[in-house]
Amino acid sequence: MQALRLVAAGSDPELLEVPDPEPGPGEVIVRVGGAGACHSDLHLLYEFPAGAFPSWAPQFTLGHENAGWVHQVGSGVEGLEIGLPVAVYGPWGCGRCARCAVGIETLCEDLEHAPVAGGGGGLGMDGGMATLLRVPAARHLVALPEGLEPVVAAPLTDAGLTPYHAIRRSLPKLTADATAVVIGVGGLGHMGIQILKAVSACQIVAVDPKPEALALAEQVGADLVLAPEATAVAEIRAFAHARGADVVLDFVGSADTIALGAAVSRSLGDVTVVGIAGGTFGFSFFSTPYEVSLQTTYWGSRPELVEVLDLAARGLIEPHCSVFSLAEAPDVYRRLREGALTGRAVIDPTRG
Repeated sequence: MQALRLVAAGSDPELLEVPDPEPGPGEVIVRVGGAGACHSDLHLLYEFPAGAFPSWAPQFTLGHENAGWVHQVGSGVEGLEIGLPVAVYGPWGCGRCARCAVGIETLCEDLEHAPVAGGGGGLGMDGGMATLLRVPAARHLVALPEGLEPVVAAPLTDAGLTPYHAIRRSLPKLTADATAVVIGVGGLGHMGIQILKAVSACQIVAVDPKPEALALAEQVGADLVLAPEATAVAEIRAFAHARGADVVLDFVGSADTIALGAAVSRSLGDVTVVGIAGGTFGFSFFSTPYEVSLQTTYWGSRPELVEVLDLAARGLIEPHCSVFSLAEAPDVYRRLREGALTGRAVIDPTRG
């Protein structure tokens, strides 16, 4: 079969022929119906130096946002019918530590016994940018709700799950009179706006330098859209009842965006950095309003993925996707790197 592979640090991904995977004991082969192209893959391809993640040595197939249909099962797997539509929970931990036991495999505490330390399919192991995906344990599969197709479900496993997890952490602060600020309206940010609308009654400000991103933010429910210009801080604070934002979700993570989030925050608010652009912020007693929490999040839990899929099946959230064939995947990553895509790009290996 063909697969889009990370072949070396700092190089473009390549479409190569690889053997079809076979299931071992407890494993499942998924026929891929959708694999999301994530901006974090660009960091993996072009920015992280060789050896930054020793257990993620090239080559491996890209694609950590995956959904499809059960194709084969290994010995010992029960309760999964061939043809069942499923989403793949992407972080693959040890399955037995305290965090994994409650479905938070992103924070696995026994990495020595995980299939790959701190990663999963498309992150150190073969992912879903191929016809077939080998999943090391049946617990990583979530049956899709009725009416939700794999090509739509695939980006929800990260671009939906990651903002949902971040928002859920701050949910008590998202009261009806609260203001949330979403910085960066890309694949995750446009989902974050929709999730905020679905689970809270707060007002939402979206910040992005691209006019097309701001148009998408308005389309999916933002109450105020702004470019990150010199007047943005004053405009946001004024819009937020002249007191600042209760929750800031930074889907970029640069020094400028973290500083913006801190500048618009309200006392007792949350500033959550989700993006991995590598920015830093000088933290001190007086660097933010009193009792502001600065935090990071990483992906989300399996139970939260179930909730995200349910929101989508009920029509409350919907990823804005451009769908491409596997043959087009190398060009998709080129366009993603150039900033020429809006929303989420999804590779559908079933397309000719």
